[in-house]
Amino acid sequence: MPHILIVEDETIIRSALRRLLERNQYQVSEAGSVQEAQERFSIATFDLIVSDLRLPGAPGTELIKLGQGTPVLIMTSYASLRSAVDSMKMGAVDYIAKPFDHDEMLQAVARILRDRQNAPAAAPAAEPRASNGKAAPAADKAGAAAANGEIGIIGSCPPMQDMYSKIRKVAPTDSNVLIQGESGTGKELVARALHNLSRRAKAPMISVNCAAIPETLIESELFGHEKGAFTGASAGRAGLVEAADGGTLFLDEIGELPLEAQARLLRVLQEGEIRRVGSVQSQKVDVRLIAATHRDLKNLAKAGQFREDLYYRLHVIALKLPALRERGSDVNEIASAFLARQSARIGRDDLHFSAEAEQAIRHYSWPGNVRELENAVERAVILSESAEISADLLGIDIELSDLEEDDILDNALVVASAASASHEPTEDLSLEDYFQHFVLEHQDHMTETELARKLGVSRKCLWERRQRLGIPRRKSNATSE
Repeated sequence: MPHILIVEDETIIRSALRRLLERNQYQVSEAGSVQEAQERFSIATFDLIVSDLRLPGAPGTELIKLGQGTPVLIMTSYASLRSAVDSMKMGAVDYIAKPFDHDEMLQAVARILRDRQNAPAAAPAAEPRASNGKAAPAADKAGAAAANGEIGIIGSCPPMQDMYSKIRKVAPTDSNVLIQGESGTGKELVARALHNLSRRAKAPMISVNCAAIPETLIESELFGHEKGAFTGASAGRAGLVEAADGGTLFLDEIGELPLEAQARLLRVLQEGEIRRVGSVQSQKVDVRLIAATHRDLKNLAKAGQFREDLYYRLHVIALKLPALRERGSDVNEIASAFLARQSARIGRDDLHFSAEAEQAIRHYSWPGNVRELENAVERAVILSESAEISADLLGIDIELSDLEEDDILDNALVVASAASASHEPTEDLSLEDYFQHFVLEHQDHMTETELARKLGVSRKCLWERRQRLGIPRRKSNATSE
């Protein structure tokens, strides 16, 4: 069990973070200052140190030296985010801004511990991950590795195999990359794979969510500022672009970047230099840019909401990440990975999906993509009172339109033949014909629930299909329910 040291002077934050980590199977020790940590513990023996930047006495960055190679994750308030950039230059493995949500912290901790464990490996390949960025369970590593090698993303469907091939070709270059895809599809995972397989793998990858930073601060955060550049700028600060010098800058949701910041970013791409806010001098930077968006930048550019020249600079290499509903059986593989991880969290190894749940997972459209799938599995694990997780616990209702017609027909044919000794006229029937024949044949001795189950659809879907085909429910059938 990984042993983590928390160094935080605010008791409430320290206690809440300790409880969060302990609930997720981490051993935790805590201290209120660097001095207290030195007095109570052998700092270099921990697997990870999570420390506030500003502490009574010595700053949290002092733990970088005291840890003797132990990774240090720096926590910082949003107002001092730029100080975290300096912390990374001093050797901090990563930083996280307060206030942070639980998933954000757990993701960062899991990633850092994984990278520490894999550090001796010759290749900079990442361990297989689920699409939310968290480490995939050990049970799924072998299958994922076989499917995509060093890419580190779960899934082996043809669209993803094509994606892996493009990543391997693009990663060794310094070309700008634009990753397109719906929210929750795992665009940051693709960006990290590009970074890990590039010559910049040992340099930092700085990730910035352009939608999460206030418009009034975005330029200062990205490009830095000089002392006195604006009210409150009491000292000069380096920006995140500068922090990524020699490495990779990942700009998520770049479609939300203000036009003024777009102009500055264009200069970085064209000239390879930045100018801090309030400065008259420029400085050279060597940064590879990877951008991601769920929006149509080309249409935004036509509407004047995104710089057209920046769009073409970004669109050197475009990678389209498929939605979860387009990835076939990958969805079940990813769901199994989430189930294994959630099971490990609560100390159970007997949880499994029922056949109906697996079918529901496979055929639901997942508008929220992998993020929605993870939440559904987590909810089901928490609410499950038995080892088998049912479709109801997942909280999804499958419409007939969500199912591929061939899959429905195959399922209906198999189940119907097993349920009835009579020979069904299945050859040369369309799905509509078969549906109508099956309902008329069995509705006298089956309830609506049984009919829906046999056809592999929801009751709501069965009702809607009845209306469309003009198949009224028999009164005896309706009364029996």
